[in-house]
Amino acid sequence: MPEVNTFSIVAYDPKTGDLGIAVASKVLGVGCIVPWGKAGVGAIATQSQANTAYGPVGLELLKEKSAEEVVEELTGGDEGRAFRQLGIVDANGKAASYTGDKCNAWAGHVVGENFAVQGNLLAGEEVVQEMAAKYRAASQSGTGELADWLLAALTAGDNAGGDKRGKQSAALMVYRAGAGYGGNDRYIDLRVDDHAAPVTELARLLEVHKTFFASAHRKPNAEQE
Repeated sequence: MPEVNTFSIVAYDPKTGDLGIAVASKVLGVGCIVPWGKAGVGAIATQSQANTAYGPVGLELLKEKSAEEVVEELTGGDEGRAFRQLGIVDANGKAASYTGDKCNAWAGHVVGENFAVQGNLLAGEEVVQEMAAKYRAASQSGTGELADWLLAALTAGDNAGGDKRGKQSAALMVYRAGAGYGGNDRYIDLRVDDHAAPVTELARLLEVHKTFFASAHRKPNAEQE
């Protein structure tokens, strides 16, 4: 299996309760590997030599434990933890990250209020630092919503060099109870699986999403199915 060398952000909006993830990588279809989330529970990004069990198991643990406790429990029982990278935010806005010491350099993370940024095989530390700075600025700007702030952070990481192998895929997920199509919690679920400029394409898709799912409760356009 290919390593999911990538950069991502998990975040929580305390005003709406929304939880979300934005991720980009030089791997096919990163959106089906890294992001996991559930409204009212938390959001998880599992990457590097990704242990995908961290997603469902972590979400179950988050029902009773904090993000930091879940990171410790997941990695503590994993013999491959040196190769793992993980970011979690819980439904109280508490965030935590983990970067194994055998993740491909540059690898590391930044944890802030209501968010965590992590990445590996990056152009440099500036990727996660720029993402964190942009997220703080966007979330405190008084404009937009969680999806906009996540995308702003991802774009900042992309502009700072991102995955040093290049670009291929990206995804943006926002979880809100009952706000998805048919009443699920996937308020926003956008993926770019294979593209020369995936973050730019993801931004275009978000604008399309705003056009077709304009209401706060994401009711589908009457002419769409």
